[in-house]
Amino acid sequence: MTHRVAFVVFDGVTMLDVSGPSEVLHQAGRLGHPYELVLVSPHGGQVSTSAGPTLGDTTAAAEVGRVDTVVVAGGDRLAERPLEEDLSEAVRALGARAARVASVCTGAFVLAELGLLDGRRATTHWRHAAALARRYPHVRVEPDALHIRDGRYVTSAGISAGIDLSLALVEDDHGAEVARDIAREMVVFMHRPGGQSQFSTAIATPPPRSDLLRLLTASVVADPAADHSLPAMAASAALSPRHLTRLFRAELDTTPARWVEGVRLDRARQLLLDGHSVTAAARHSGLGTDESLRRAFARHLGTTPTLYRRRFASTRPPTGTR
Repeated sequence: MTHRVAFVVFDGVTMLDVSGPSEVLHQAGRLGHPYELVLVSPHGGQVSTSAGPTLGDTTAAAEVGRVDTVVVAGGDRLAERPLEEDLSEAVRALGARAARVASVCTGAFVLAELGLLDGRRATTHWRHAAALARRYPHVRVEPDALHIRDGRYVTSAGISAGIDLSLALVEDDHGAEVARDIAREMVVFMHRPGGQSQFSTAIATPPPRSDLLRLLTASVVADPAADHSLPAMAASAALSPRHLTRLFRAELDTTPARWVEGVRLDRARQLLLDGHSVTAAARHSGLGTDESLRRAFARHLGTTPTLYRRRFASTRPPTGTR
């Protein structure tokens, strides 16, 4: 039987919250694992997205029939004002008869409003995580996760994380190899599983205000393995090391060495997940030696490179987690 997935949409929905996950499931069908997708809104008809274009011919929630998975898409308004009763009731009715209920981005606010996430781990877009935790204190909000599965509920972070979520759902249904083939076809990372950070060092820090520092940090991100010692970066920027350090402090609230190490660690993490050895990841990331890589992992992540790769080798949580 074809797996039926209902995407709950509404006026102001974020289009990528719908189109990204839908494309993952469409690609699964091309590989011989079909999903039937249906757009659902409280009353049916057309729905306006936050970007302007409309989603046409949505089905009224009362007329949907059988569904196996419900995915509640997000939109900023879900976090910014009280939820409409008709939207909440539509999700309540659909979720009651579905085997699996998921949310993308601020769609988690709907699940939380219904009490479905009480006592459970959940995530949402990092910008709205504090509001989710404050509004729903019984939800165990984890603001730095890409997606979290707790029982039959799966919540994901902002916007593009809906693709990660859908890859995880496909892996649950059809195995890692199918999910990996879809990721390859869509030219996205298979290995950006739940539990990893929503953002990297390069964007977790505030953007530099000065053109000089923007160019310098961009060059580090482009080639982390190059010489990015303080003297080399200062010479590149035509500044004294002391002045460059002051700029990093003032604009990024960190030191040049600490920021560079964070970028290199991000690159090493991805290299490991792409199948590179510890030695190769250390060399190509700029961290240098196996021991330097191990120290950086211990200092920043509290684990070893080998355990990290094992933990994130799939979209599934490790054995023993929910």
